[in-house]
Order: sequence, then structure tokens, then C-alpha cells
Amino acid sequence: MGLFTFIKDVGDKIFGSGKANAAELKKDLDSLGLDTKDLEVEVEGDQVVLKGSAKDQETLEKAVLQVGNKVGISGVKTDDVTVTAPAGESAFYEVKKGDTLWKIAETHYGKGKGAKYTVIFEANRPMLKDPDKIYPGQKLRIPPLQ
Repeated sequence: MGLFTFIKDVGDKIFGSGKANAAELKKDLDSLGLDTKDLEVEVEGDQVVLKGSAKDQETLEKAVLQVGNKVGISGVKTDDVTVTAPAGESAFYEVKKGDTLWKIAETHYGKGKGAKYTVIFEANRPMLKDPDKIYPGQKLRIPPLQ
């Protein structure tokens, strides 16, 4: 997948010291209940490096978003991750001021398809807990419509 960029000053604040910490990121990632036991988390400056294996593309993409949408993180590298069950990659979208999931769905899926916002919401669970709680600078997965 490569390198994913994030806005360093936007996202959840989980680092007490203000500096990215691999152990805290791994604990936060594992708390989602995704099957990420075979993913290792390393920190190089303000970038996270994921290594190991992911069971599928969706799990890897969610892991990238979970560790990347944190204050203090500017990028996530995934070159050293093997996906056990490869599939097509989702598009990624950076939320802008005034965006709603409905508006994002219409932008990506077409006019009149705003109700497909639930597809985007489900694709970003468990990181998103409420479809009305997105913020500018946050990155989201936009899966293709089936």
C-alpha cells in the first residue's frame, strides 16, 4: 500500500507525553477488536511503520486509519505488511470543513446516493462510533459500492 499521510495536528490525543509511542498505539489498535495480533507497530519520528501481516485488506486499512488519525502522526508506512487475503483497496478521503457522511457519499457514489453514507460509516467502524462525529482533517475509508 505504501505511505499514507495525515495532518499531524489533527486527531485523537492518546500520547500523554505528546510524542508518539509505539506501545500506546499498539494498545489502542488492539482495543478495536480487529484481528491485528500479527501487526507490529513502530514509530520513526512522527511516522508509524506497520509490519507483519493482516488477515485482509479491510483490516489493514482500518489499522492505518486508527494509528494515523492521532495528534502527532504525519504518516503511516505499510510497505512491510503482507495481506493474507488481498482484495481491492478502498479510496481514502480527508474530511473538510462542512462535510457530512451524506455529502461525502454523494461525492464518491453519485448524486442521489447520499443514503449510502451508511456504507462509509460501517467501513470506518469501530473507529467511528457516531456518523455525526467526523472532523476536518480526519481520514476515512471509502469502499467501492458492491
